[in-house]
Amino acid sequence: MPSTTFHADAVLFDMDGTLTDSIAAVEAAWGAVAADLGLDPETVIAATHGKRAVDNLAFYRPEIKAHEMDAAVEAFEQSILDFADSFQKREARRRNSGGSSASFSMRAGLDSGESTPALSDTSAFSHRGSHSTSTPSSSFSSSDPSTGLRRPSFATRLSDLLTSAIPENFDVPVFDESPDINYVGNDAQKEPVEADIEAAWETEADAVDRSIRILPGVKDIIGCIPEGRYAVATSGAKTYAYGAMTRVGITPPPVTITADDKRLKAGKPAPDPFLLAASCLGFDAKHCVVFEDSPSGVRAGVASGATVIAVCTSHERAKIEGCGAHFIVEDMRRVRCRTEGEGEGMKLVFTVEH
Repeated sequence: MPSTTFHADAVLFDMDGTLTDSIAAVEAAWGAVAADLGLDPETVIAATHGKRAVDNLAFYRPEIKAHEMDAAVEAFEQSILDFADSFQKREARRRNSGGSSASFSMRAGLDSGESTPALSDTSAFSHRGSHSTSTPSSSFSSSDPSTGLRRPSFATRLSDLLTSAIPENFDVPVFDESPDINYVGNDAQKEPVEADIEAAWETEADAVDRSIRILPGVKDIIGCIPEGRYAVATSGAKTYAYGAMTRVGITPPPVTITADDKRLKAGKPAPDPFLLAASCLGFDAKHCVVFEDSPSGVRAGVASGATVIAVCTSHERAKIEGCGAHFIVEDMRRVRCRTEGEGEGMKLVFTVEH
């Protein structure tokens, strides 16, 4: 396999989809926001990936006031961690109680009293919007790092459950131009269906393992880079970023630039996060390597002047091509790193198989 070798001073890592795989939990959280707003989950998931929660919430939840935004972001990102932990916590409780996890009814999530993430955190950022529609997008998917297979999207799984929740004899609701729903069926039909839809959401939340995982090749790459020569620049805020990394055994480096860093004027696809990370390390971004997985992140890395290595861990290659990455690889197992020299003159030597 052909390869290219080059030198750099430091490395700037994106986090989600690059170091960690918490995509399933992230898409569940944004899927919950989309469902609460009456939007197509797949469209919202695709549009929000690789961007700061503060920017996404400002777009989708314009009713959030400026002084409420920090709390809204923290609540949203905590919901990501809750989705990630939900399955394992339920499995632990089942093991402790001697129960079986092989199967459970549609209403198990509600009737058992287990705690699962709600559709949204109503105390922080929930405000039901108009019932609008969007065109589904298939540009975003997640993959199982252990098998390399792409998992069905959250929207697909939830749609299947919602479909199965509606009784055969229920008349399909008719929507008019107002945000209110006009049900052709009677009230006796309406309430059970709404309860079943909520139960479908709760069941799906607990039934799917969305645990955060470290991606292939990450440990080896980080293990080859001396302390002080790498940083993390993520679109996640501190709650989510530190929570995700510690869950997979990655110690957040001293230079970890999160979306809520007040020194940032803009998030990705602007180069600001990478420029700030490089500056904090004491290097010019032009002499750094950026690892990214999303189109917006790749564009941010390119705009910073760094050498960009894009990994196809959350997006298909076709979605990354054309964004300007210098190299596109399957994952970090295609990249090797070693040091050359010592002290301030030390260089990182990268070999990329392509």
